[in-house]
Amino acid sequence: MEGELVTAGIKVASMWTKADFRNPCVSLDFGTTLAGRITNNDKPYARTIGNFCGLAGAISDSIIRGTDMVDKRGGAALDLYKKGIIKGADWKAAKEYAVQAHEYVDIRKVPEGRERFGTVPVDPKAAYEAGTTLIGCDVGENGDGIPDLVKIGHEIYENSGIHTLFATLDHVSAIIVKRLIEEAFNEDVIEEGSMLGVTGRAGITGKKPELIFEYSEKYFNETLLVSDALAMGAAMMARCMNSLGTPKNPVGGCQGGPCILGHRKKLQHKE
Repeated sequence: MEGELVTAGIKVASMWTKADFRNPCVSLDFGTTLAGRITNNDKPYARTIGNFCGLAGAISDSIIRGTDMVDKRGGAALDLYKKGIIKGADWKAAKEYAVQAHEYVDIRKVPEGRERFGTVPVDPKAAYEAGTTLIGCDVGENGDGIPDLVKIGHEIYENSGIHTLFATLDHVSAIIVKRLIEEAFNEDVIEEGSMLGVTGRAGITGKKPELIFEYSEKYFNETLLVSDALAMGAAMMARCMNSLGTPKNPVGGCQGGPCILGHRKKLQHKE
């Protein structure tokens, strides 16, 4: 449900831009956990052919706990984040640290038989029978590698300071996006012409947008970043879609196309 709301929220946010973020599209929500959808271009009803799950912001939170400046169990990167925190960072070292951290990050198609991936409950068998590919992000197995990330965070803080540590978090999130996209393309679940939308605290703060654009431009013509797509999606669910869009400027449907409602009515009348 969260991935559905996030996707809807990015669609709504795109109406304030020149981007046509309708189907086919890819959404990624970097809250504490990872959520998102991959939709195809079927008409009049597009299908969800991919689903993201697992850990996202929790990975950055684990690294920041190595500073001993936040709570060891519930501390988050946002607790220490402030404007200018990455000023003076050693970005070369930060990327090297991020690559080191990613040795513990497991990103792949969720195998059948797993009940959890990245601590999130999953049912791969049901998903695959429904034609939906699950792509997950974990640390070790079900988060058992998180203590290793805490140690890395402590090493970065002790050797390079807080500025480079936060620069490392930017690289860590950007590389997660890169690996998720690559895995989805390897599984052949992203249709040509798709757009990418990214939201969530661990995906849009600091220098993450710039780094994400560097990785995504190879795969997508346009990438849209939204500050709080989940809230926008929840607002959209609470109202009729027709009150947010118009037949000439619809929220739903496919890129470059008209309002899809007429096609759906014809299909329903046939049934």
